Amino acid sequence: MCRGRWAWTCASLSIAALVVVPLVDILLHIGQDSQGTWQHLTETVLTNYVTNTLLLGGGVAIGTLAIGVPSAWVVTMCRFPGQTIFGWALLLPLAIPTYLLAYATTDLLQFSGPIQTALRETFDWTRDDYWFPNVRSLPGAIVILVLGLYPYVYLAARSAFLEQSLCVLEVSRTLGVGAWASFWRVAMPLARPSIAAGLSLALMETFAEFGAVDYCAVDTFATGIYRTWFALGSITAAAQLSACLLAFILLLLLLESASRRSARFHHATHRYRRHSPLRLTKWTATPAVIGCALPILLGFVLPTGLFLFKSWHHGDERATETFFELGRNSVILAGIAGLLGMCLALLAAYSRRLQPNRIVQISTRVASLGYAIPGGVIAIGLLGPLLSLELGFNELCEYLFDWTPGFLFTGTILGVLMGYQTRFLAVALNLIQAGMTRIRTSLDDAATTLGASPRRTLMRVHAPLLRGSMLCASLLVFVDALKELPVTLILRPFDFETLAVRVYQLASDERLDEASTGGLAMIAAGLIPVIVLSQLMARARPGKSSNEAMS
Repeated sequence: MCRGRWAWTCASLSIAALVVVPLVDILLHIGQDSQGTWQHLTETVLTNYVTNTLLLGGGVAIGTLAIGVPSAWVVTMCRFPGQTIFGWALLLPLAIPTYLLAYATTDLLQFSGPIQTALRETFDWTRDDYWFPNVRSLPGAIVILVLGLYPYVYLAARSAFLEQSLCVLEVSRTLGVGAWASFWRVAMPLARPSIAAGLSLALMETFAEFGAVDYCAVDTFATGIYRTWFALGSITAAAQLSACLLAFILLLLLLESASRRSARFHHATHRYRRHSPLRLTKWTATPAVIGCALPILLGFVLPTGLFLFKSWHHGDERATETFFELGRNSVILAGIAGLLGMCLALLAAYSRRLQPNRIVQISTRVASLGYAIPGGVIAIGLLGPLLSLELGFNELCEYLFDWTPGFLFTGTILGVLMGYQTRFLAVALNLIQAGMTRIRTSLDDAATTLGASPRRTLMRVHAPLLRGSMLCASLLVFVDALKELPVTLILRPFDFETLAVRVYQLASDERLDEASTGGLAMIAAGLIPVIVLSQLMARARPGKSSNEAMS
């Protein structure tokens, strides 16, 4: 029995190694000689990387808070025309990868785009007669990322507001506090930890973003890592840039953790009473409708409409030749990633349940850190170990069998799959852990009493009860892998393309018409997590049955 339980601990440690290995490899490169590349970077572009990354993060933080928190409060606490629709529609921008949003926004607002063309034709203007903001700039990148990432803050804030009982707000009102003051002094402090968590997710995505900032011609660490590896050919300098970006991520995680530790708010009562939504008047409802509709219009409706129009009228001329091949590659790769992520997450979560010792707890937490690491950092951190593993395995095979398998990891999809697991395992692990906490330990005790082994208990008891969580975990990892760009670009084998890679290449060549078909397919796939999140949010509200529609 002890030997069997130790095997579960080893399995948990092996899963945590997916995150530890690339981090250790990057740290080992810090003191290595990059043949003058690092010095060249520090003298030319490193200052821009630091400045732009900080400005981008600050701008996105302000923008996502300004949109996400007020819209979550209004939709949760008020009643106005379209309020029920806005409740789930404000999540729709999550369906569009931010790099697709950048392509669509730039195409709409550029000099030859429909908006500026209409202005010139309507008012008979020339290029020198008017000023129009440049979308392919740092402010443009901030606006695009805000429109694409505010749902993280909205989702976290709305979940927190939904969990707040009206009893708490009523107490403040009886003490003479107005509605606006109740929001700032009661509701916001209670929701602050959740909002901080949502904001940290948005900032992690901002620091990790490659496609959108690259298309907007903004130099950040994410774009610098890619260019240093592909343009300068220096994996050491790329790893050193990755270490700098990891420092940003670590600082962000420490700040988020400190904010939770220093501000803990609890309900003084376990009673929950649903609120009666405040019905807004005509004059107050109008700003609410406009404020909720604009992010949806700019972040989902217009970009999706543009891709629909271009795909219908132009599309990819090679669609009949390549679209199904690219779709097949994407679905197979993402499907394997989803199933593998679900299995690894189930194994890690059950190991923690079976062996709740300090080693397993730490390894599970380490495995959950992968989502905080940018895809480019993971890819660079995996390249060195994969190449070394390949070399050692080839030498062993040649010694034993006089045969070499070749590029087993970097020349196949195995390397990409490892990158996906490192990046997205946390998504599946959080869902399955949450589902497993709802299973009573008495079921484990009963199975053990009947002579069932831990493996049999997992397969015959826990797995059937976790079908919903397992399906949800697989779907979310599938969609995340389908949209992932940096990991796929760096670790993919030669002559292997996915929809994300194809769309990126076409958009980089200013061939957005041809990229529209693949982009539309990715948007359709991105709707899956939006639907799942909407359902989860509807069922998670205290005092509300799962059969009720989400208010």
